[in-house]
Amino acid sequence: MPQAAPQAKGKSAGAGPAGSTGKKPKSAKDLNGRQKAAIFLITLGSEISSEIFKHLREDEIETLTFEIARLENVEPELKDAILMEFQELMMASEFISSGGIDYARELLEKALGSQKAIDVINRLTSSLQVRPFDFIRRTDPANLLNFIQTEHPQTIALILAYLEPNKASYILTKLPKEHQSDVAKRIATMDRTSPEVLREVERVLEKKLSTLSSEDYTAAGGVDAIVEILNLADRTTEKGILEALEEENPELAEEIKKKMFVFEDIVMLDNRSIQKVIREVDTQDLTRALKGVDTEVQEKVFQNVSKRAAQALKEDMEYMGPVRIKDVEEAQQKIVAVIRHLEDTGEIIIARGEDDQLIQ
Repeated sequence: MPQAAPQAKGKSAGAGPAGSTGKKPKSAKDLNGRQKAAIFLITLGSEISSEIFKHLREDEIETLTFEIARLENVEPELKDAILMEFQELMMASEFISSGGIDYARELLEKALGSQKAIDVINRLTSSLQVRPFDFIRRTDPANLLNFIQTEHPQTIALILAYLEPNKASYILTKLPKEHQSDVAKRIATMDRTSPEVLREVERVLEKKLSTLSSEDYTAAGGVDAIVEILNLADRTTEKGILEALEEENPELAEEIKKKMFVFEDIVMLDNRSIQKVIREVDTQDLTRALKGVDTEVQEKVFQNVSKRAAQALKEDMEYMGPVRIKDVEEAQQKIVAVIRHLEDTGEIIIARGEDDQLIQ
C-alpha cells in the first residue's frame, strides 16, 4: 500500500510480541502504509489473507507479520477507514486504467468531492507509471485510424501494441490489406522501445489529441499481443495476415497459430461443432487432453457424448494415472489442429467477438 503518513510510535499500552509500548493510533492518518496493510489483512480474515501472502515476497511477509503481531485491538472505526481508503485507491486505479488520470479525477470528484479526489489521485500516482499513449485510450478508434493510417508500419505497430486489443483489432482490420501482415509481424517481433522513440511518436499525435511522455523503457507487443488482436479480428483479416506471414516468416506464423486457439477455448464452440470435433479426434488424445483442464472444459465435452462414452472417458482418465505435462499439451495441440482444420473447411464456426454472433 502507498505510504501515507509518519509511522505511529507503537500500539496500545502493554507488552506485545515485539515488547513495545505506545499509544494506540486514533485515525488512519497516524499510520504508515505497512500498518494500514496489516490492519487491512486482519480485517479480511486469515483465509483471504493467507491467499494474499502467497503473492508476496518473503521480506514483505516478514514485515507484515511483524506489524500484525504488534497490533492488539483495532477499533471498528479504524478498520472501516482503512477499508474505505483501499476502496478509493482501487476505484481510482480502475478509472486511470480505463480512461487516464484526467478521466479518473473527473469521476472521483463526482463521487468524493474535489479535494478528496485530488488526495486519492496524488497518493496513487506518486508511484504510478502511466503507459505511453495513455492519452489516446479514450479516442474513438475510427478517428485514430484517420490519424495513423498514413504513418510508417513500424509507427502503427508501436501504437497498436499499447492500445486495448479490441481497438487495435479494429484498426488493424481497417488498414489496407497490403499493410496488415506487415504491421502484424512488427507487433509480434517487437520487444523494447526507447523513451526517445516513444516521445517522437507521441509528438506526431499531440497536435491532434494530447501529449504524454514516458521516461522508462517499456515492453509491449510480442506474439501474445498480436494473438489477442487477431482473436478479435474477423476470420478474413486473420487468415490473410497468417497466410502472408507463412510466406515471409513460417516459424513466426506457426507460433502465432499455436496460440490463436487453445484447447480450453473449446467451450466457445456450439454443441454441434464440439460433437463434430470429437468424431474427428483420437479417443486416447481426447482422454489425455482432458487430464490437464478444469472441470468446466471436461463437462462441456462430457455433455456432447453419450452417457456411456462420458463414463468411459472418466474411467480412462482415472486409470491413466499421472501424465506428463508435455504429453497433455501434445494431445491438446493435436485437437486444436483438428479444430482449426474444420474451421478452415467451413465445417465448424468459431465465434470471434460480438460481430460473430450466430443465428440458429
